Amino acid sequence: MIDLRRLRILRAVAHYGTVTAAARALHFTPSAASQQIRQLGRELGVTLLEPNGRGVRLTPAARTLLDHADAIHTRWEQAEIEMRGLGTEPSGLLRVAAFPMALSRLLAPMAATLTARHPQLDVRVLEAEPGECLDLLFQGEIELTVIEAAPGAPPRTDARFDQTPLLDDVFDLVVSDRHRLAGRESVALAETAAESWILPTPGTTCHAHTMTACAAVGFTPDGSHQALNWGAVASLVAHDLGVALIPRMTDISPGLPIARVLLEGPYVPARKMLTCVREGSRRNPAVAAAQEELQRLAATAAVSIAVPA
Repeated sequence: MIDLRRLRILRAVAHYGTVTAAARALHFTPSAASQQIRQLGRELGVTLLEPNGRGVRLTPAARTLLDHADAIHTRWEQAEIEMRGLGTEPSGLLRVAAFPMALSRLLAPMAATLTARHPQLDVRVLEAEPGECLDLLFQGEIELTVIEAAPGAPPRTDARFDQTPLLDDVFDLVVSDRHRLAGRESVALAETAAESWILPTPGTTCHAHTMTACAAVGFTPDGSHQALNWGAVASLVAHDLGVALIPRMTDISPGLPIARVLLEGPYVPARKMLTCVREGSRRNPAVAAAQEELQRLAATAAVSIAVPA
């Protein structure tokens, strides 16, 4: 008989990328985690880890075993829902997490609605960065997260997660209200090629969105200034230090002297938002209710942000 706890360690190594990171997440020592995987390999008569430089990597046999491990985990998720006797009424604990914009615009109103509608449901909201949200979901610390489809995110084919498109958060050009483009209803991005730009911090998905959008119309933005927080980006714009692309759903102080201008043309950048739950958990009434309410909120948001504020 295979010890399923050892499969859990193998899945963690695949998720975190190293034995050390997996061991840390599971509260093992690296040597103990490696020993458990070696024992699992001996039980199956295969090698699961092989040297790779100073570290190790999963073998083809390990990758094959992972497919089965993910399927076992999904079936266990489904069995747990059935064995708990969950009916159709959402109840119990529902833990959700997301990055700040998704939390404030989607998870907070969702939690309020579900709490009022289902008295036996305890919804708890956590703010976390996308990578951390996926780790929490993988570890079983939360039941649902909202993520952005971006490099580094799991592909839609990832057997561990069930991902559902939620909404597209398009970018607008943001300029000082004294800028020559401030009075325009819409603008082609190519018209800003000679402008100074306020760029998101390199390495972020929004920086990639901005650079890709500008490259698509034939220029590289002159990033004189950089900022991580959208409020800081907007403040730099307000002081006539440059223009920026800011997601439409991002909350910006209404007192700032800035103007949002719609982008026109064949390519308008957007953050593609998705709900993400563990594969097999969709039948949980609390998870299903949360996803349904998020879809309703997303449809409402898509209408309310059709024209920049």
